Amino acid sequence: MKYHVPVLLNESVNGLSIKPEGTYIDLTFGGGGHSKLILEKLNLNGKLFSFDTDDTAIKENSLANNNFHLIKSNFKFFDLHIKEKGISKVDGILADLGVSSHQIDNKKRGFSYMGDHKLDMRMSAQNEISAEQILNNYDEESLQNILYKYGDIKNSKIIAKEIVTYRNKKKIISNYDLLDAIRNISEKKLSYKFLSKLYQAIRIEVNDEINSLKEILKKSVEFLNSSGRLVVISYHSIEDRLVKNFINKSSFDSDFKKDLYGKKIEFFKRINKKPIVPSEEEKKNNSRSRSAKLRIGERL
Repeated sequence: MKYHVPVLLNESVNGLSIKPEGTYIDLTFGGGGHSKLILEKLNLNGKLFSFDTDDTAIKENSLANNNFHLIKSNFKFFDLHIKEKGISKVDGILADLGVSSHQIDNKKRGFSYMGDHKLDMRMSAQNEISAEQILNNYDEESLQNILYKYGDIKNSKIIAKEIVTYRNKKKIISNYDLLDAIRNISEKKLSYKFLSKLYQAIRIEVNDEINSLKEILKKSVEFLNSSGRLVVISYHSIEDRLVKNFINKSSFDSDFKKDLYGKKIEFFKRINKKPIVPSEEEKKNNSRSRSAKLRIGERL
């Protein structure tokens, strides 16, 4: 089985508008699909720096190419690593924010609500906090905020209360423990869609995904050359909204960022007005691509 099927592969790499001699960053190496295609478009003078924190991804998928540099690090620190290598500007940055198929399918990683396994959800083994620690140590209000903010769960208050009540009697260690903790919620609300949102919210908190996304978006402004491209694939509305606002309005909010004189600050030219989404054929062949949205900005 493949480690990970790259989503919107051609659309995202084409979105970089690659110069054969250019320097590019793949912030989310994973199975290496996007990186491999980028390398095919570079000449001997081109460079690609890819990042991942997953030991398995690095061990199993590294590419043999003199133009290629695979760095084990959280992508939010990409600036430090490329500076160390004497790089101050790049021509394109790509980020595929999805969890890899391998991580989801590996039950030991604890990303899926299917089966009985220990709750973990760390994308890197070096992460200090796991899903188990969050579910057993966060207070009720903090749990409620996470579920509502990162999962858009309307009855987050009830869910948080159920979790705290349950853990006071028994520690929540496994997948089945969590499902048992919320068993009193009606079957209709315990749908696959609900469980996906629940696990998404916990995973985002475990890996500090929203703050990391904000970091790379802000740093992209500094490190992209004029006309350099920022290409981001997101999988849920929270991420997509941040990417959309940052590309369109240079801000994480819906209002334009402005200077001291009230003039709009514009970092990017929007390349695609509406997000690019997978074709029906891709969604059929790779069900995990169905929620993907691709946005492209060109540095002004």
